[in-house]
Amino acid sequence: MLKPDSLRAALGDAVSHIRENPDFLHIFIDKGTIYSTFAPSLSFEYQYTLNMIVTNYADDANLLIVPILHWLRTNQPDIMANPDKRGDGFTFEADFLNNGVRDISIDLKLTERVIVKEENGKLHVSHAEEPPPPPNNVTEFEIWMQGRKMTAWPA
Repeated sequence: MLKPDSLRAALGDAVSHIRENPDFLHIFIDKGTIYSTFAPSLSFEYQYTLNMIVTNYADDANLLIVPILHWLRTNQPDIMANPDKRGDGFTFEADFLNNGVRDISIDLKLTERVIVKEENGKLHVSHAEEPPPPPNNVTEFEIWMQGRKMTAWPA
């Protein structure tokens, strides 16, 4: 599975709380299944819920949610594109601890396609890419709130 590490890296770039405190981001895989058919190839799909818990978070929640949406646009676009998945593809809960500090738990329903090809008795395994996101020419993303630049990260 490649997406958990990809998401961790993306949030480390975009979210100062995680960049400065990487141990405050905990990632778990829940409800995982392997979806495979009796087709000639052994190709399959990982289907799982990625549970991410960000602890001791005191910043505006938008500074966490927007980078996740940006990552999803490239890495799991069907959560946004498919009306059936919008309702439960990205869910969250928050525990308000004290003085504005929260633990935020986020669930993302993710899939990863794995292609297995046989050539001369050897099985070659590779991960399939997601469909390309809508084109843009942006090289850096920034989040602005109330006229102030809050964070930036490379596109």
